[in-house]
Amino acid sequence: MSDSFTNLKISNDLINALAVEKITAPTPIQAKVIPLALENKDLIVQSETGTGKTLSYLIPLFEKLNAPKNETEVIIMTPTHELVIQIQRQIERLATNSKYPVTATTLIGNVNIKRQIDKLKLKPRIIVGSAGRILELIKAKKVFARGIKTVILDEADRLLDINNRESVLSVIKETAAEKQILLFSASITEDTINKAAQLSKTFEIVKLEGEPVIPETITHEYFVTTQQEKIETLRKIIGIIKPFKTLIFLNKNDQIDNLTAKLEYHNLKVGALHGTFRKLDRKKVMDDFRSGKLTILIASDIAARGLQLDGVTHVFNMDIPEAPKEYLHRAGRTGRNGVEGVVISLLTDREVPLLRVVQNKYGFVLTEKDMYNGKIN
Repeated sequence: MSDSFTNLKISNDLINALAVEKITAPTPIQAKVIPLALENKDLIVQSETGTGKTLSYLIPLFEKLNAPKNETEVIIMTPTHELVIQIQRQIERLATNSKYPVTATTLIGNVNIKRQIDKLKLKPRIIVGSAGRILELIKAKKVFARGIKTVILDEADRLLDINNRESVLSVIKETAAEKQILLFSASITEDTINKAAQLSKTFEIVKLEGEPVIPETITHEYFVTTQQEKIETLRKIIGIIKPFKTLIFLNKNDQIDNLTAKLEYHNLKVGALHGTFRKLDRKKVMDDFRSGKLTILIASDIAARGLQLDGVTHVFNMDIPEAPKEYLHRAGRTGRNGVEGVVISLLTDREVPLLRVVQNKYGFVLTEKDMYNGKIN
């Protein structure tokens, strides 16, 4: 596995562009994916959030799109609008810093379609969007799908579920017969492979060996409280430690709304994110959290999935995730790029053994804390 972008045969312009973002060496998934993608192979890639997944497909795309052309050649589909915007921003940064002639536009629902059509007239090299809106514009003959040479499904397991599958398959059927297909999924199940087999008979499966590891830069703590006192305990902890940027996980939408209201009552700069929010509302919350206008974001596991949230210093668990791997996903939102982070779980007596199971699986140090006279011990 290569430990440098030079060994991956990436151009100096792109290497320098990555260095501007303080990215100087490929992640393990990038080292595996980039050479295969440059060879135009169809891939199913197991990729967790925070592994460098997005650049693992954007870097080879940029190498292929370096020559100026006045046509759209790539479609990237993803299940959430926030992830669409996140990918678009990464494309813009890479294009600006590398000076490569790569342009992109976003196609998502509940947004002015006339503006999207106007942007398509400029022939962006890459379309990033939701399957439903992309299909709508293909059928309206505003996207020339037969010219598409690469299709990428980011969060493929969700894109191929019962809610999205029909639109996704319809988009792919409209594209060129000879094309590259790249699927990125948090897990590779038999079901994912069977569904992917309908798209290509030549997929190669790429995944990292071994159990995922929680970075040592993350400190894991827990407080024992009652279910009724969890919110008040959370408020007191936040008041003591005054975290810079906080992500709070809670999986029931009504409880998310309740927690948001109670923290807002205490004048905390808090926003929420869950599946029932209107898309424009979700975008505003994300923008406000990224800009610092909001310092606390409350989210469900599903709503937060796939989102790149830089600068998170603290993660709070208001409940224990159903699967140990979900704890891994939550914890991985902090402690990135060598920066220290803290994960704090608020537990009832009955929940403590559940967290110990997760601790034993991943081998991290877990410390019980308490509060006394406005201090944490």
